[in-house]
Parts: sequence; structure tokens; C-alpha cells
Amino acid sequence: MTSKKLIVVFGATGECGSPLRGSSLEGSAPPGRVRLLAVLRSGSSCQLRIAGAEERSRALLHGWRGLMQGRRLADLSKRLGLQHVVYSGLENVKQLTKGRLEVLHFDGKGEVEEYFRTVNVPTTTIRLPFYYENFLSSFKPQKAPQGDKLLLGLPMGDTPMDGMAVEDLGPIVLSLLKSPEQYIGQVIGLSAGKLTVAEYAAAFSQQTGKTVEDSKITPEEYEKLGFPGAKELADMFRFYALKPDRNVELTMKLNPKARTFQQWLADNKAAF
Repeated sequence: MTSKKLIVVFGATGECGSPLRGSSLEGSAPPGRVRLLAVLRSGSSCQLRIAGAEERSRALLHGWRGLMQGRRLADLSKRLGLQHVVYSGLENVKQLTKGRLEVLHFDGKGEVEEYFRTVNVPTTTIRLPFYYENFLSSFKPQKAPQGDKLLLGLPMGDTPMDGMAVEDLGPIVLSLLKSPEQYIGQVIGLSAGKLTVAEYAAAFSQQTGKTVEDSKITPEEYEKLGFPGAKELADMFRFYALKPDRNVELTMKLNPKARTFQQWLADNKAAF
């Protein structure tokens, strides 16, 4: 009897980890062929040791922000001989821009990416774009100071910004796990579409029936808003303006049902 493949999801309650539990992975595999183990952010490393006892295991590692945690996971993955790690990474922006920009939640993941390569763990790195889900919270259109229109505060100017629903990540990871020989060693930038702020705003207007416009805020104005992390987010948008590698065609190949922004917005317009 063929033993079950074990998929371990780290950070299983996080934004990336949540879509990978349940039907996204285990339910998409042939019945009885996959066992899913979810490890929470507070979980101990002993759970990975238990998983590693099954030498044919494969692991999906969600990119924890802690650099030391990420390195420990890489070391454990190497020691346990995991066959395939799918790591949710991002660019080391500080290194790429020679210190001109600093985006801590990118940079730490970038360092862990490099460490997985250094210790020779068989890894596929995925890099997500801006989450559409961010429009439900921090980047929800806000009422303009005057009039009835709403403003979308993304400091991107006329440069298209990649986006994707993180809910659509599960089938992508499953595709990678099904074809390790094709994707191990690759860094894959994900995107379901590239829209300007004006195009995002137009989609909002069409779906909600409200007038939504680009606020035309600049990165310089954004970082002066004064809330914690404003400078880091301004630098993130500055980095997005450099057009990091995100591949719409490959994303749609890995998940043909990945939604465009317009499709995602139609599914979620009640929230607006």
C-alpha cells in the first residue's frame, strides 16, 4: 500500500497559511493519499520533528517574519531530509536597492529565502503580490473630505500594481507539490493582474455603484501620515513601482481559476 504524503503548513492561521488548510490542499488530492498537518505560529518545533519521522514527507513552509525562526525551519528541513519545501518569500528590498529602500516584512523573508538556498534544501519560492484582501481593511476606499466620492489611497501613480486574492493560493501550491521536478529551485512571482490605481478605482465604481477615484497620494505624502509603519509601506509601494517580477501567465497556469480583481470584487462587493 502506498503511504500517504504528508503536507505540513506552517503559520496555518496566517493570511497565507489559512487558504492552504482543508479543501485547498488535502481535499484537492486523491482520497487517502495526503495527510495535512497544520502548525500554528505558537507551535513548537517538535511538531516538525514528528512530521519528519515520515521520511517521504513534503512540507509547505509559510514565511514567518522572524529571521531566526525561518532559519531554524530551514535547518530542520535539511536535517529531516524533506523532499520539497514551498516557501512563501519576498525580495530583500534593502539589499536590492543598496539601502535606498527598507521594507522589513520583505527583507526578512528575502534573507530566509537565501538561507534555504545556502543549506541546499529542495525549495520552490513563491512571492505573492499585493493581496486583494487588503482592500477589505487597511486599503479600503475612504470618504473624501468633500463630496460623496470615495478615494483609493495607493501611492502608485500611473504604474500598474500586481495583485492577487490570497484565497486563491491553495491550488497554486498543490500544483507545485504535484510537479516538484519542474519547480524545485525556482522563484515564482505570482500575480492575477496588473492594474493602475485608476483602474482599481474604476472597478470599485463599477461594482459598488459609488464614485471611487485615485487619491493621487505620493509615497512622500504617504510616509508623512504618521501611523506606525507608514515609512515602511511607502517604501513597499516605491518598490512595487520598480515592477518586481510577477508572472500572470504562470500564475494562471498553476491555478486557472485564480480570480482577476474584477472577479474577486464581484464576489466581495457586499463588504463595501
